[in-house]
Amino acid sequence: MIEQGTVIKSTGSWYSIRLDSGELLDARIKGIFRLHDLDLTNPVAVGDKVDIERDADPEDAMIRQIHPRSNYVVRQSPHNKHQLHLLAANIDQACLLVTIRHPKLKPGFIDRFLMMTEPYDIPVILVFNKTDLYKRPDFEILDYLETVYSSIGYTVVRTSALNQTGLNDLRQLFQGKITMIAGQSGVGKTSVLNAMLPDLGLRTQALSDFSGKGQHTTTFAEMFGMDSDSYIIDTPGIKTLAFNHLELLDVAHNFREIFAESPHCKFSNCLHRGEPNCAVAQAVEDGLISEIRYANYLDLLSEVEEQNYWERKKDV
Repeated sequence: MIEQGTVIKSTGSWYSIRLDSGELLDARIKGIFRLHDLDLTNPVAVGDKVDIERDADPEDAMIRQIHPRSNYVVRQSPHNKHQLHLLAANIDQACLLVTIRHPKLKPGFIDRFLMMTEPYDIPVILVFNKTDLYKRPDFEILDYLETVYSSIGYTVVRTSALNQTGLNDLRQLFQGKITMIAGQSGVGKTSVLNAMLPDLGLRTQALSDFSGKGQHTTTFAEMFGMDSDSYIIDTPGIKTLAFNHLELLDVAHNFREIFAESPHCKFSNCLHRGEPNCAVAQAVEDGLISEIRYANYLDLLSEVEEQNYWERKKDV
């Protein structure tokens, strides 16, 4: 018997499925699934629509087919730079939680995350959490970053799970949508989810006293229901984001304000790092493009270029 459902949890070898009938069951993969010939650590993602085949024994349920995805979010595997890891599929929007302090926001982290969502034009909500801990210099940084990202079309929300600040705004933004939520380890993602959805009872973990860094509490991606038509996909805490699988033009095309300005450059293949008559460099000088975004763009270009160089050397 073939039934259809949605993957709501991935544990590596088993997948939890919510059938269209509402029944929940666990299933394994039948066969080999690939994504555009990319080498994946997990061929099935939370949010995937799948066909399930099972007989009388519920432990024999198998995923036979993955339906075409409307979008997906993929990152380089943190364990193997030559493999990619699917975070989620078929989402309406993504929500990135960061904080200015405890732990300190990593330079460029926001823009690295956006490199995963921009290829599919996935709307992103940027949430600055733990505002109850901020001092005046932190709020000055927050004011600047809020201006930078809201000016190029991203929604910015300030939250504190402790003070309940901004949680109603988040609930409204999540209403009627499938939202993937992500963040650095230790930014308070689990606390925000528990404050929004008290019945979840997710486990939280304090920052390491030694390093001041977050520790993973979410081990696998999982989908939770807010109500009958609103869902959250919680993902494991992110410590680093690398992009061994990208090309230089992937970076250039996915900084939205840089891409929008690029048709005015003298050269069609301009990478905006010293070429003559570069409209992007002029826009940065004129204050139309954020200097911090441009600096992060150049850093990513250099990283991808170096990675590609060593990959070519290895193949020679």
